[in-house]
Amino acid sequence: MKNFNLVLLSIATVSMVSCASSGFVYLDYPQEPELVLPQEIEKVAVVNRSLTKEEDKSNKTLESIATGEIAGSDKLASDEAVKGIFDGLQNSNHLKAVIPPTVRMYGTGTRKTPEILSWEQVNDICESSDADVLLVLENFDSNSDFVIANAVNQVTSVLETGRTNTRFPRRARVNVRSFWRLYDPYSKTIMDQYQQTYFMDFDLFSGAAPLSALPETAYAAGMDYTSRFFTSYYRVRRDMYKKGIGRDKNLFAAGWRSSEVANWDNAIKIWTDVANNRGKSAGRAAHNVAVAYEVRGETDLALEWAQRAYQEFGDRMARDYAKVLLNRKRLEY
Repeated sequence: MKNFNLVLLSIATVSMVSCASSGFVYLDYPQEPELVLPQEIEKVAVVNRSLTKEEDKSNKTLESIATGEIAGSDKLASDEAVKGIFDGLQNSNHLKAVIPPTVRMYGTGTRKTPEILSWEQVNDICESSDADVLLVLENFDSNSDFVIANAVNQVTSVLETGRTNTRFPRRARVNVRSFWRLYDPYSKTIMDQYQQTYFMDFDLFSGAAPLSALPETAYAAGMDYTSRFFTSYYRVRRDMYKKGIGRDKNLFAAGWRSSEVANWDNAIKIWTDVANNRGKSAGRAAHNVAVAYEVRGETDLALEWAQRAYQEFGDRMARDYAKVLLNRKRLEY
């Protein structure tokens, strides 16, 4: 279920600190997904329930005029949000979106959230598509600030100058507001309820936003929802040794200089030799090798070297670092 990208070498930057014997590197560290699903859940059926009933279409048309929508555009855009879910889950090595026979359902057609589906309906949809859970776009609504902002601009111009303003805004913001529910038919529980508002800005051409503005925003909103299933990253600092001691100090310094220019392969080679020489700098070198492997996204090797730095050479910084790496492995696998 969790997808992990290797940390790019360009992300990590080595910096110096005031202490002459030490330095540090910044890298990306994984953070647990907002929504963690059981491993046995693999297939997600996706349904669009945001469609408007026939008797509500007249009211929806009035709302579209007031909010700057094109009548009927939400129906098309909501399908793009569902498409965003399918494409977003392609980044998962565990979850897969499936299309059930019933892919569209009537809901409120507005920002009012409908009642939950009956568990009989949920079970039928999941069984018909061999899915483990059901993700439903319960409602979907869009707005553009262009119509409202332009109206305010024109009224203000008339009041102040007595004539309309011939200058139009250069950019418009489109926002979509959607509500997602994730149903588990087996435990009969709602695994997730998420109210989402997603914005995108667009350049105006001849006073109008591109026709693709709303579907693009809706698609991006669907992709954004799937991020709840994936690990996110935040920047962390890893302390390293800048200088060695004893007979290997010059060789150790050469490894540090390689790390400063992001030549991690060469730095690893040099520090590995220092560690294998088992001199006074061996523990420091082994610790730096561990950090270098984490920078390259190779957590298993990083942990091996951190453990070696403490177990064989008694490096205390490596002892605490090994615990951090054990936690990282837990998040990654």
